[in-house]
Amino acid sequence: QVQLAESGGGLVQPGGSLRLSCASSGLTFNTHTMGWFRQAPGKEREFVAAIRSSGGYTYYADSVKGRVTMSRDIAKNTVFLQMNNLKPEDTAVYYCAAGITPFMRDFGSASEYNYWGQGTQVTVSS
Repeated sequence: QVQLAESGGGLVQPGGSLRLSCASSGLTFNTHTMGWFRQAPGKEREFVAAIRSSGGYTYYADSVKGRVTMSRDIAKNTVFLQMNNLKPEDTAVYYCAAGITPFMRDFGSASEYNYWGQGTQVTVSS
């Protein structure tokens, strides 16, 4: 049974940083692409970043490129999302997701991911 558990969210001032973690079980990074999505109140869930199973290539949404870095610790089955220079518009619930790489065509599409965590709240406010 696949389980994803996010942590690290919280309240931060504009310009600050946060590091989100997603601990996974029941899957392997050799075959699963991991993604981060976010959903703000009244808005659709949107892609933030993904890291591909083979090669560990990363992909980022234009809205966060240059401010966000996604990484993984294969030994700990954990992925991370380092977010810097946070803005109020980054406020959202952040979700970790996993998809089976051979079946994925668009890493930025939420419908391509099979497993989801419960989410962690990130609030950027002064």
